[in-house]
Amino acid sequence: MAMEKKTCMAFLGKLTALVLVLISVLENHEVGARFVVEKSSITVLSPMSMCSKHDGAIANFGVPDYGGYLAGSLVYPDKGSKGCEPFEGDKPFKSKSSRPNILLLDRGGCYFALKVWNGQQAGAAAVLVADSVDEPLITMDSPEDNIDSDGYIEKIEIPSALIEKSFGESLKQGLKKKEDVIVRIDWRESVPHPDERVEYEFWTNSNDECGARCDEQMDFVRNFKGHAQILEKGGYTLFTPHYITWYCPLAFIHSSQCKSQCINHGRYCAPDPEKDFGVGYQGKDVVLENLRQLCVHRVAKESNRSWVWWDYVTDFHIRCSMKENRYSKDCAEYVIEALGLPIEKIRQCIGDPEANVENEVLRAEQEQQVGRGSRGDVTILPTMVINNVQYRGKLERTAVLKAICAGFKETTDPPVCLSGDIETNQCAEHNGGCWRDTRSNVTACKDTFRGRVCECPMVNGVQYQGDGYTSCTPFGPARCSIYNGGCWSEARDGLAFSACSESDLEGCHCPDGFRGDGHKCEDVDECKEHSRCRCNGCSCRNTWGSYECKCKGDLLYIKEQDACIERNRSRFGWFPSLLVLAALAVVGIGGYIFYKYRLRSYMDTEIMAIMSQYMPLDNQHDNKVQTAAEPLQRGSV
Repeated sequence: MAMEKKTCMAFLGKLTALVLVLISVLENHEVGARFVVEKSSITVLSPMSMCSKHDGAIANFGVPDYGGYLAGSLVYPDKGSKGCEPFEGDKPFKSKSSRPNILLLDRGGCYFALKVWNGQQAGAAAVLVADSVDEPLITMDSPEDNIDSDGYIEKIEIPSALIEKSFGESLKQGLKKKEDVIVRIDWRESVPHPDERVEYEFWTNSNDECGARCDEQMDFVRNFKGHAQILEKGGYTLFTPHYITWYCPLAFIHSSQCKSQCINHGRYCAPDPEKDFGVGYQGKDVVLENLRQLCVHRVAKESNRSWVWWDYVTDFHIRCSMKENRYSKDCAEYVIEALGLPIEKIRQCIGDPEANVENEVLRAEQEQQVGRGSRGDVTILPTMVINNVQYRGKLERTAVLKAICAGFKETTDPPVCLSGDIETNQCAEHNGGCWRDTRSNVTACKDTFRGRVCECPMVNGVQYQGDGYTSCTPFGPARCSIYNGGCWSEARDGLAFSACSESDLEGCHCPDGFRGDGHKCEDVDECKEHSRCRCNGCSCRNTWGSYECKCKGDLLYIKEQDACIERNRSRFGWFPSLLVLAALAVVGIGGYIFYKYRLRSYMDTEIMAIMSQYMPLDNQHDNKVQTAAEPLQRGSV
């Protein structure tokens, strides 16, 4: 039952939105207002028998060459002339000469955009689609988002146009005769240039939950911002943003659908973003933000700063996205304050959304929505109007810039139209409102062709990460080379330590010997806290970031074994030993001499005396030998 109720409410919401759209268009539509088909001229240059000039309806996708022209040889496929299937071969229509090929296809069988995509894939420089019925030209539009599952519409880069059936038949007849048919598609007069200033409008929406269309608008605003601001500051253009609204019919004013989608008692309405009244944001939230963005432009214009609208819209969709549930008044006013705009004036411009009165700003928007004269109604979003002519083609930075530049008379083009090298110099004023580190002079503000962007930079190979507005921190292996990665570091007594390690992609960690959170580190006393130097006879002395162990006496400390050992003796340590050895040698030599000359002589005498007692000796009677038995008399000689 709950699911059935939710489905019924969703259906009722869609039905009510459809009723609001139909009544708005019918009751606001003035006589003569219509959808205008924007055209380019197509001229047959060769053969002479076919020379003629015709109109072609510029497609609402691809990239028309506004301000320029394209001349090429016409080709018509032998099979698959409707172009609904990819063509066989490797780019069969790619030109083999300096002149490009323009592909002619027949209408029918599939979407216009698919035909052009297949032609682009086959190498064609442009595509002409011949109508299948005799009727006024219509604008070839892209299909709904859910049809384009492959995303080919955004990938179309070539121009295309729809031509009348009769013109298409004449071109095919010429090709059948093997004629070299050369045509020129000319966009130089597609945008009028009445004076030296281009006036253009952008019809958009603050809702970012409408799928590919919303993403396209947001991407365009962000990418085109730099061009727009340079043109506006130089006085070359007059830009005006617009927002489509409609009103609730009197019979529905008190319904819950109108109350959720409208403000000022049903006068100004927008569809529910989720197309479900029971969830998410409501249509009136979108109307209020649309009105706020209009008032930002109006108030900024009063102070000659109309280009600030581009900054506000860009920053709002970055910081106050509906997808992130930040789409609110408070977030919007925070962005306004950051840009230096007067909030009170903007609040006065918005007025009271609950009051039963007309809102001057939104009433003017409803009147501008209706076409007048040669200008058509604005019925789809997004729509760009340049010099009162609706722009056709992909909403892309380069293509739109070229279309705007086509609105200037020749020789009056501003420099931005002649060069893509653009500097906005917004970072020079208050750093563009972006993050900056004054200590290392690193900033997230960058001037580009898109205007200033707040984006964390890469400095000397080091990438910073953050939102770019309030914070950026270094990240990656080389981050320590930039301000030590924001970590603690200190040098003392020839030693330097840091809490930043190149092995860690982020974070700060105190090195060994220190403790702390990485942003502040203090020395650890290893001697007291870790009981270093435990060996017998060791003593510990704490140092900054480390410690020293010392042994008693002359012993040497070995840290790996936590032990003391004797030091290796030097060459002078052997000197005492040598002295001892020398003394021993002298004693030995002295003993040998004593033995040889003194002791041995005495022993020989004693032996001779003993032997004389037992053996007769020659000349004994002549010699009287004194023996040990005959003691010597005192005083004898």
